[in-house]
This record gives sequence, structure tokens and C-alpha cells, in this order.
Amino acid sequence: MSDATSGLTPEELGAYFALVEVANLLQYAVDGHLRAEGDLSYLQFQILATLTDAPGGRLRMTDLADGLVHSRSGLTYQAGLLDKRGLITRAPSPDDERSVMVTVTDAGRALVGRVLPGHVADVRRLLLDPMTAGDLATLNDVLGRVRRHMRATPPRSARPRVKRKN
Repeated sequence: MSDATSGLTPEELGAYFALVEVANLLQYAVDGHLRAEGDLSYLQFQILATLTDAPGGRLRMTDLADGLVHSRSGLTYQAGLLDKRGLITRAPSPDDERSVMVTVTDAGRALVGRVLPGHVADVRRLLLDPMTAGDLATLNDVLGRVRRHMRATPPRSARPRVKRKN
């Protein structure tokens, strides 16, 4: 191996590559289903599903980007595509003129409801079925710790914005 990877043991390197490969394979399969059944990218599905679960079906665009760990500009582009399809609406926030509120429409909720059963079936078949209940508990514990660790110093897209003083 090169000097860049010499600091990782074979076990560490194997775990890292396995995690990345599993995530990529799962996302590839899920993305294929979402495109075929709903003409949605995985990110668009995440936007709609997150809004569907949000109180009142709405969130500030920055909160949505932070939660999904996606760039604000990339999310704005995807939200524009969903808005054109009538799946979400965007409007200035009543509390902060610099913020944009994103709301899922009835059509967006219906689309999530239509693609969700196949999405769940893919996740179950590919990820959950091969695991025992103990495996699932361990995976939740391990990935939960890693997520908390990574969120403690989040990437720019996931860092809460500092409120400006007027």
C-alpha cells in the first residue's frame, strides 16, 4: 500500500472499504428503484421524506441542508426541480426574510407514499435480512457512536449557521 494508507491496519482498511462499498451498493439499488418508480433521485427522495416527517411538512432550507449533509446550493437546485414538479413549495420565512421555507405538497406526500413500500422492501432485502437482531443492535450502536463523533465537528453543510446580530 502507499504511504497514505500505511497508517491503517488491514482490519481497519477492510472495515472502511466494506462500509463504503455497502453504502454505495445500497444507494445504487435504492436510487434505481426511486428513479424507476417515482422519477426521483435519492437526494430528492430524502428531501421529500424529511419534509413529510417534519412538523407541518415544512422546514427552513438551511435546516434541511444541514440535516441531509448536502451543500445549500446543491439542495437549492434539487428543491427547484421538485418545486417545478409541484412536489414542494418554497416561500420566504415569515420569521427571517433571509430564510426560505420549504413545504411538501399533497402531490409530494402522495409520491413518497407510492415509492416508500418498494424503498422499504429494498432496504429490508439488501441490508436488514442478512442480519440477526444482535447484528442490528450492534450496527445501531456502532454507527450511532460514529455519527455522533462526526456530527460533533460537522462539515460546513451540516454546521448550524451562526445567527447574525443586527
